[in-house]
Amino acid sequence: MHRFAVLTKQTAASPGCKGPGSCRNGRRNVALRCIASLVEGKQHQQRFTQRTRPGREGLVRWNSAAKASAVKINEKTSREKILTLESMNPQVKAVEYAVRGPIVLKAGEIEKELRKGIKKPFTEVIKANIGDAHAMGQQPITFLRQVVALCTYPNLLDSPSFPEDSKKRARRILQGCGGNSLGSYSASQGVNCIREDVAAYIERRDGRVPADPDNIYLTTGASDGIATILKILVSGGGKSRTGVMIPIPQYPLYSAAISELDAIQVNYYLDEENCWALDVNELRRSLNEAKAYCNPKVLCIINPGNPTGQVQSRKCIEDVIHFAWEEQLFLLADEVYQDNIYSEECQFHSFKKVLYEMGPEYYSNVELASFHSTSKGYMGECGYRGGYMEVINLHPEIKGQLVKLLSVRLCPPVSGQAAMDIVVNPPVPGEESYAQFIKEKESVLNNLAQKAKLTEDMFNKVPGIHCNPLQGAMYAFPRIFIPSKGIEAAKAHKMAPDLFYCMKLLEETGICVVPGSGFGQREGSYHFRMTILPPVEKLKIVLEKVKDFHIQFLEEYA
Repeated sequence: MHRFAVLTKQTAASPGCKGPGSCRNGRRNVALRCIASLVEGKQHQQRFTQRTRPGREGLVRWNSAAKASAVKINEKTSREKILTLESMNPQVKAVEYAVRGPIVLKAGEIEKELRKGIKKPFTEVIKANIGDAHAMGQQPITFLRQVVALCTYPNLLDSPSFPEDSKKRARRILQGCGGNSLGSYSASQGVNCIREDVAAYIERRDGRVPADPDNIYLTTGASDGIATILKILVSGGGKSRTGVMIPIPQYPLYSAAISELDAIQVNYYLDEENCWALDVNELRRSLNEAKAYCNPKVLCIINPGNPTGQVQSRKCIEDVIHFAWEEQLFLLADEVYQDNIYSEECQFHSFKKVLYEMGPEYYSNVELASFHSTSKGYMGECGYRGGYMEVINLHPEIKGQLVKLLSVRLCPPVSGQAAMDIVVNPPVPGEESYAQFIKEKESVLNNLAQKAKLTEDMFNKVPGIHCNPLQGAMYAFPRIFIPSKGIEAAKAHKMAPDLFYCMKLLEETGICVVPGSGFGQREGSYHFRMTILPPVEKLKIVLEKVKDFHIQFLEEYA
């Protein structure tokens, strides 16, 4: 009902009314007063609105003032960034890590597109770029997980679901932790009882060669130990700057750490024609050339090799140790794949063992740091980030400096230390878990050996691909022939030829591998690294796809 009608109706019904005729003038007067009141109210509202909110002109003036104020604020807040590509640490900018480089970033983009339903010639991306066993479907070793679970949640120690030998190890580890908890910090060098177990493991492995727990440093994976010891070794400037000799092909951790520390990378080439053997004559050539521009004092060895998969002979290791002794080089032995030996003709020999067997002149003088990890072997426990390094013949004062440096990061993950303990202290004959442990361990290693042979055989059947025997580790590093037109196409895309090849392989098949240029290779040769970790049936599919792609690539760029 209209407001005026309501008002007139209310007035007509007022108690003072004496009849229709007698109140007509009164009703008219009331109605007029009501209309006047409404008009006055509207005018009052307009006056109030004009006072409190700008009109068109006021709004323009208000917007102009606000914009001017915003510009002043933006001028203050949009000053130049302190941290830019030009101002950042140039050593960090120089770091490259091909294993998680542009190919992997592209693989991530393709995975997102597949999830959105964008059609591709494939249904999944197979990430064969990294040695992540569990990501590829390998099952954890039961005993290791049982002990870590018990350490993580000690209430389970009362559960009948866990074997007594796993409980025994968990109790020992927890007793070595502050407050009997993995949640406490450990000593910077690591939990003492775990370092004792590592030392006992080294003695068993090396035929009773003595190992001192005080020379054992638990680390966040082997990578942490390698980076830490390099940090202490690097010094000097100009021609006296520390040179670090690394194998080519190499694992990019080394080139990345050398770049970050602004040290000098000194390449020595493995002999591809001789199954990636290490030749001391090549070491000598590399060393003598490097003396002209740096002070080479560190020699890195990866055995078994990554990405090349070779296993060095005992004679080769003797020659390397003699060379290091003769040239006064600090030896770094990366031995994280020591359990991954597949060729019946090969055997793992630790640098520590061979060093001691060469006599006191060597084992009393050659400085050696060796590394191991939970991430590889038959365990594949990458995520725990467990590892250790043993450093022998270190100067006593340097030992103090090393512990000081390690103390800056407080301690490695204690759960990773617990996982490392099970690697070096597994079930033994007579214990409840021994049979299952051995069955699982041998199953993993036998399966890897089968896949190593399968990969080698299938690659060598493809025209334009050659693959050396995979003696150890968990990768193939085949050499690929790229026609001249393919090289020209790569240049047009501003890519290295093998990066161009790998990028096309990813885009056309969904298979993610790493170009050999990310590891280093002789000029004019091209490779890629591919893990052999996928399950056998999936690995067969991967190898067939690579074969078909390569044949098509050769035809396209013939």
